[in-house]
Amino acid sequence: MLVSEGGAAVEVPEARDGASDGSGDGVFFNPTQELNRDVTVAVLRAYRDRDPRAASYLDAMAASGIRGVRAGLAGYDVTCADVDADAVQLAQANLARNDLDGAAVHRDVNALLHDEGPFDVVDIDPFGTPIPFVDSAFANTRDLVCVTATDTAPLCGAHYNSGVRKYATVPQNTEYHAEMGLRVLVSALVRTAARYDTAAVPVLSHVTRHYARTYLELDHRATSADSTLEELGYVYHCDQCLHREHEFGLVAHPPDECAHCGASVRTAGPIWLGAVRDAAFTHTVHDAVTDDMGEAKAARSLLETLAAEVETPTHYDQHKLCKQWGLPAPAMDEFVEALRAAGHEASRAHYHGTALKTTATVAEMRAATSDLF
Repeated sequence: MLVSEGGAAVEVPEARDGASDGSGDGVFFNPTQELNRDVTVAVLRAYRDRDPRAASYLDAMAASGIRGVRAGLAGYDVTCADVDADAVQLAQANLARNDLDGAAVHRDVNALLHDEGPFDVVDIDPFGTPIPFVDSAFANTRDLVCVTATDTAPLCGAHYNSGVRKYATVPQNTEYHAEMGLRVLVSALVRTAARYDTAAVPVLSHVTRHYARTYLELDHRATSADSTLEELGYVYHCDQCLHREHEFGLVAHPPDECAHCGASVRTAGPIWLGAVRDAAFTHTVHDAVTDDMGEAKAARSLLETLAAEVETPTHYDQHKLCKQWGLPAPAMDEFVEALRAAGHEASRAHYHGTALKTTATVAEMRAATSDLF
């Protein structure tokens, strides 16, 4: 069937009966990833403004080629790669259907990057973990590496051993599991890039619909790579009262007990403790979203929330806090405003509707919001 998305017209497989993801019996196509692709195109547009020299784009797992087609329409010189010959044929046909000169190649992306790299922008969007592809990406990309991870259970600590194996860190399953997963992912990517004397700095990241997505700008200086490693560290989490602390550095010094309630704490790390987005760049990406995008409204809302987020390594679930306190949850906006009125930084967080970020401790939040109950 023919699908129109963001100004692109592409042929995709017919959906299986009852399939919610739009996949057919042949080449994979997921219509629920339109928001991901809309934000990707906005990032590519904004990045060309940031660095006009960025020209070549590699869609590493092309499938139908829809992401590559949309990158081509955004002005990039596109190469689509896939290990499925049918996918390559379909991607090439979709490039031609949109009058694009890009190429579709039947290659393993690791071999392609080593043989024909570097590319200016490399996009890794696999099913599951991206880890088997990131070494070749960071070794053979000039400017921007875009990464999706869909293995959220290992990332957030729900599948603990798998998370330790794949990401070489200790994840912990907490109420901020989505952000834990994102920061575990960025930590692994930053450490991988550093092995190639390259700094990988996240300029935009989000967690949406069971996947984590991050865009990392590269700086090929060893001193810059050293600086990114300084943004790694540990989170110490108390399950009893929800208090948490963080510590920068590659050596953990967990407290003997929770500073708030005296219970034992769990240690997560090394995870990325730095900014997961550049606020100014996120605003530029927001402005690059256009009305022809099917998920324009959702993309703009997501980017607005991201740009305004208080930069802390974890977020809180307001409903879980109120349940812990034995109190009914007030309106989120009132809760956030009460924190601000008490002198704390506070904002909503994009992870879910009751997620908030603040510089206040749990005890300070309880005191600041007491008049709401």
